[in-house]
Formats: sequence, C-alpha cells, structure tokens
Amino acid sequence: MSGRREDPALPGRAVAVAIPAHNEEVLLGRCLASVRRALDAAHAREPGLRSALVVVLDACTDASEAQVGDTDVVRIDARCVGTARRAAVAAALARLAADDAGPAAGGGMDPDRTWIAMTDADTVVPEGWIIHQLDLMDGGADAVLGTVRPDFADLSERHAAYWRATHHRGRPPGNVHGANLGVRARAYLDAGGVPHLPAHEDVALVEALRRRGADIRASDEHEVETSGRFVGRTPGGYAAFLAQVHLRLDAAAR
Repeated sequence: MSGRREDPALPGRAVAVAIPAHNEEVLLGRCLASVRRALDAAHAREPGLRSALVVVLDACTDASEAQVGDTDVVRIDARCVGTARRAAVAAALARLAADDAGPAAGGGMDPDRTWIAMTDADTVVPEGWIIHQLDLMDGGADAVLGTVRPDFADLSERHAAYWRATHHRGRPPGNVHGANLGVRARAYLDAGGVPHLPAHEDVALVEALRRRGADIRASDEHEVETSGRFVGRTPGGYAAFLAQVHLRLDAAAR
C-alpha cells in the first residue's frame, strides 16, 4: 500500500473522530470541548469537509453520559478498549456513509478520502489536531502516529523534569498512542480495523497497517495532553507506563 495524495478542493472529504470512554465523568467534558474546537478549525479552513464525532461509553457506571452533550453516543458493555474504539470508528463511519451530502452529492462515504482521528477520553487535543492530520493525508500518509504529553500537574517535579529532558520537539519517536492516532479509512478497513483487545489494540492496528505496506508518518506537531494519572482504565496502558517511570525515578533518587 502506498499513500494516496489528496486534493482537498475535491468534494467528498470527511473526517471521523472516535473516542472510547469508561468511567471518565471528570475528564470527558474537557476532551470533547477540545475536539469540537479542532473540528471547528478544520471546518473553517475547509468548508466542504464533512465530519462525525462519536463517543462509545463502555460499561460506564458514573456520570460520563452527562458530559457528552449533543455528541453522538454508542453504549456497550464490553469492558474492552479495543472493542470500544472499534465500535466508535464503525459508528462514525456509518454516520458519514448515511450522510446525503456525501461523495458526488449522492451520499455515502469514500474510504480513500475519509480520515479517522482517534483519541482518548482523558485527553485534550490542540486546535490544529485535525488540520495537521489532514495535511499529512494530503501528502499521501495512510496513518499518522502523534505524540502524547502527560499533564505535568499530575506528576512530581522530578518526573516532569525527566519527561522534558527525554522528549525533544521535532524528533517524534514514532510510538503508538491510541490517544493520538490517525488513519485513512481505506487503510483502516484493509487492515481489519481495531482488534478486540483489552490493551495495546492501537499497537496491533499499526502492526497490521505496516504489514500491508501503509505509508505511516510520525509527527509531534499536533501533540496531545493526556492525563498523568498512574491508574488507568486499561491494563498496561499509558498510566501504567507513567507509574513505572515514577517508581524508577523514585528508586534512583533514594
């Protein structure tokens, strides 16, 4: 698979934003506010762009639903981030496919001209989040691996200093984060979509894309800020990584 270059002036371009959530009543509202700002910026630059934003509430027992406002919601009881992320993508693509103002004014969703942007419910995205991913799509990218910065307010000063010293702007490491991952719909569907995994479903998706020869780019120009908590909603996720770093730094200091 090779990246297909895009002409944003052509009709039929769309973006699907997919967000899984499990008991995120505290952070989901700010996440959605940031995503809406990013969508507004993308629509302002590209008036013909169509979009769909879907949140999947997976086994939520808190007040997460009260935070979604008029955002499209799917409710499941899988207790599995892979299943939730997959369901969010599927629902967003289905909404675009049902849009009467779709490709060639005949409705439907063109997978070659539709971009899927994924993030997490504990994450805040920058205003240019979608615009930058679409720019990379225009350049032929099939997938974009964005960087993630923890909320330093959740970390010790030692931990925050370590993060700053080991992460350098302009040199994205190419790590895979579901909180900042974009993919062309055609490539996503050809790779089989997000697998039903309780953790590292994002990594498995990117591995499948690589096997199919997808054009994968790494960028830190649209870095997101995610929660710096040490106990996350999935086993072995970003929270577990931060907890391991914190323990290692504390042990070294002692």
